[in-house]
Amino acid sequence: MDKFAALEPTRLYSSSASATNKRASRAQTISRWIGKLPADIHLLVLNHLPIPDIPAYARASRATAGLSRDEKVWERRWNDLAITRHALDDTLDDLESKQKPKASTYSPPTIPVDDDFGDFTSAPRTLSVPSLSATFTSFAFTDASPGKQTFRTRYTRAHSILNKCLTPLQQPPHAVLSALTPLIGTSLLSQARSLRLLSFFLSPLVQPVRNWDTLLAALKVAIDRFDVSLLTAFDTADSRGDEVMMRQIAHASWEVWPGFGDWEMGKVWAEKREILYEQGRWNPLANFTEENTLDFTPMDEFMASVIRALEEHGTRAVFVFPPAAGVLIGFAERVANEVVGEYIAPLLTRARELSNTLYLTAVAASFRESWRIVDVLTTVSSNFSDKGKDKAEDVVFMMFEPNMDEYLDEEIESLKQAFEVICKEWARSTLALASHGSPTQAQQTRFLTAQNPALMKRTVLASFTDVLLLPVTIVPRTVGAGVVAVGGAVGAVGTGMVQGIAMLNPQRWVGGTGSVNNAKEYASFGLGGAEGEAAIFEIGADEEGGDDGVDESSMAPSSTRDTASIASTDTAATSFAPSTLNTSQINVISSSSAIKATLAPAGNLDLLLSLDVALQLIHADRDALKRLETFASYPGHYGIRVRETIEEAFCEMLGVLCNRHLEKGFGIATERMNSYKPAEHEETASVAPLLQFFELVHIGDTIQSMVQVFFDKKLAPYIDKTDFLNVVVREKKRFENTLDDCVAAGLNAGTQVLMNQVEHIILTLTKPREYYPPEDAPLELGSTQGCTEAIRCLDMHCKLLKGSTSKEVLEVFYQEVGIRLLAILQKHIKRQIISLNGGFQVIADLNAYYSFIASLKADAKDLAQIVRDVTRYGGAYRPEVCGYYEFIQRRADWKKIEKTVDKTMYNLSFKEDCIVC
Repeated sequence: MDKFAALEPTRLYSSSASATNKRASRAQTISRWIGKLPADIHLLVLNHLPIPDIPAYARASRATAGLSRDEKVWERRWNDLAITRHALDDTLDDLESKQKPKASTYSPPTIPVDDDFGDFTSAPRTLSVPSLSATFTSFAFTDASPGKQTFRTRYTRAHSILNKCLTPLQQPPHAVLSALTPLIGTSLLSQARSLRLLSFFLSPLVQPVRNWDTLLAALKVAIDRFDVSLLTAFDTADSRGDEVMMRQIAHASWEVWPGFGDWEMGKVWAEKREILYEQGRWNPLANFTEENTLDFTPMDEFMASVIRALEEHGTRAVFVFPPAAGVLIGFAERVANEVVGEYIAPLLTRARELSNTLYLTAVAASFRESWRIVDVLTTVSSNFSDKGKDKAEDVVFMMFEPNMDEYLDEEIESLKQAFEVICKEWARSTLALASHGSPTQAQQTRFLTAQNPALMKRTVLASFTDVLLLPVTIVPRTVGAGVVAVGGAVGAVGTGMVQGIAMLNPQRWVGGTGSVNNAKEYASFGLGGAEGEAAIFEIGADEEGGDDGVDESSMAPSSTRDTASIASTDTAATSFAPSTLNTSQINVISSSSAIKATLAPAGNLDLLLSLDVALQLIHADRDALKRLETFASYPGHYGIRVRETIEEAFCEMLGVLCNRHLEKGFGIATERMNSYKPAEHEETASVAPLLQFFELVHIGDTIQSMVQVFFDKKLAPYIDKTDFLNVVVREKKRFENTLDDCVAAGLNAGTQVLMNQVEHIILTLTKPREYYPPEDAPLELGSTQGCTEAIRCLDMHCKLLKGSTSKEVLEVFYQEVGIRLLAILQKHIKRQIISLNGGFQVIADLNAYYSFIASLKADAKDLAQIVRDVTRYGGAYRPEVCGYYEFIQRRADWKKIEKTVDKTMYNLSFKEDCIVC
């Protein structure tokens, strides 16, 4: 050797540059050129070449010959045969088995009906196809590796088998089927599947022979004749009721169907069902009574007939036809559109002519009745998947779509009209009574007369919740002589359905039409109080309240309210029957004569708000919601519209309740409190406008709690409560803020009225020489009459407010009272002449004022309520772990208040009742 080659270091890891070069080299190899075209272009050409042209293309060069054996080419050809996609492998195997020599003589089959197949035994047996390229056969299919299942070998086998079935297609049209019969089998299903496989083989995608188009035309003619014979045979079997034969023929017809257009067999079968031609038997207008009310008993009978037909024919359709054919759904669509839809149309037209209320009820009831179609389809078809059930529901949805736009628009318009009627009636009657008053109005049941207003509120909300959860009958039917139930709860009207007081009258919610103008429908369901006055019935004997089974979290007050009351407006007070209560005892709580006497005069400000009006508004919205819930499962565009209508209805109710009732009532009350002058009234320890405003606060808080319950029980399933951008959430928040603002403005005015009254009491009841007594006068260290009455006035109103606001607002109120009381006392002392003995009297009065101010701090009962409040601070402290309790025990005065706290929390005293302690 003349020269040694230098050794180069070997790289253990290829650099990124070398890896890139290798990938580029590989890509260059893949996209190599054959002649003037890249290889991928040649592959694209091969994918579109007819089968007979592939050998000629392969002979062009060694490279093209290699490409002609590429698996990508034959994978596409195999997929074009659709053997795997349509599960025709068994059919191909059967064709192969029939092409093997047999010792026995072939006996052609016959279909057991009159057919147009011709003489099956007279067809000549020619096995040659002159147009097939022998060169292709010898070139493309000779080098396949035995036992290796590639796409090329699969297609090779299929081509060889199907190629032998092409010769009979050159026979005259009437003889094609007879010639094919020895090759494709005797059973109807095997014949159908073989014909379908041949149609894939002769498709434009494969083009297996030169004259494929001519052979395909002959094959289509044979398939049409075969399908016509199947239709004839199916009709004969149908007339005999032979479901087994119908099933065989139907499956054969489905197999040979090309997959586009209408499948004649299923369509013809559906058209012959007599239910499609019996519309004249039923009268849609029979659902209207002589009094022009709705009674859907005739529609029940009509739908029962439709259901029976669907059950009978649907059961047969499920057994006879292939599930993929969708014959059951197609038949149900025709029944829904041509029978049920044609029945509903004149019914709704007539209802619209009579009244909007009848129209809305008729729409919801008709849809509910039509939904029975979905139930029967689901029952009949036992192999329904979720997707199949969706198709069954779509039958009713699509049938009812023409009515949806008008219904949804009318639902909102009717709701607005109902709200307008309620508000006008309220403005006409109750506001006039609030201005002038009447003897009966002065004797109403009021919150302030109850010893336990918190329990009273819980009882009302529990009753309200029970009423909301009552099942509702959407379909109107006759339930008694001359009584038609429309949109009412299931069951008879009775006191057992309600555990509330006056405004929770079951007649307002159950049965009847829910008219807002008929005051007679508010009947009394309880006992009156003594001397004709209304009595307040209360559950249980515990003054602090008990567990009534209602989740208090759903009744959480707003930031300015904590408890609530009931005030009647235009009807007598109503109680609930003792037999309906799950309690051990019902106590009649006597009213406070002092407060009751104060509430009567001064224009009855407590009548400016009404639970009755709130219930009417909620009831109207509830009726609309119950109808809209019927359509809540609607998909697509109308599903969105239904949910938007539900939200719009609730927002409309909130807007009317807020703007036209609460805001207006609180506004009038605030104006009247501002105009109140203590000097024009008899001196008293109570301020009538302020007491009546407290009543309004309780009513407003109860209304807000009822709205919260209604929202939680009925609206929450349709919206995301955590979405602060949702229109319902925003409108509800606006409603609560407006109510808070109204209460805050009223409390501001009420505070001024209260302090004006206190100042008036001090000025009026303080004697001229109260702090400058004669020197020989005996020294009395008690507080003066003016001081005593002023404190009594403040104490009474502060206690009432303590039960109607949150702790935060109460503290602000107390702070404002303290600041203004200090200013009043400063002015009062500056007006006096004070002697030495009178100074002791001043000290006595100041001590009395100090004791009153000190009493406003949290007492032991308040501490016990804090411990029991499991929602405070997100539930971080709970009574069972004594979180708050241990902190309270650190107080310096714990020994003094321990007994009261334990008594309030557990209704017992550890020191007295616990044997361990």
